[in-house]
Amino acid sequence: MFSTNVYSYINVLNKAANASWKREEIISNNLSNVNTPGYKRKDLDFQTTLRTELGNMKYQTLDDKVAHANLSRLNPSPYIDAAQYSYRVDKNNVDVDTENVELASEKIRYDALTDSMTQEFARLKMAMQK
Repeated sequence: MFSTNVYSYINVLNKAANASWKREEIISNNLSNVNTPGYKRKDLDFQTTLRTELGNMKYQTLDDKVAHANLSRLNPSPYIDAAQYSYRVDKNNVDVDTENVELASEKIRYDALTDSMTQEFARLKMAMQK
């Protein structure tokens, strides 16, 4: 019996895709509350969580970092962004233009992540056929 980390990248990509999907929902919720007095926008930062988990070790390969990543720690929580900042009279800090740009950016990220998972599965399938 041997141990393998063949699905390590896929597992990390899956966590990233889930976080991206969750962030899209949060941004959509911000847009839904653009006219709610006192509403403070929410956001999700998966990149910092991933960077922290993988670490910044210079002499360790990405393969080693991913193989030893603790996936249970890759669950970022939403946070309230700039809770005390608002340029509007009703104290709502949601800017429609910014949210739409963030939503479009997150959609591109999600598509790239799911495409990367598809390619990784295709590589595994090709390796199994040979």
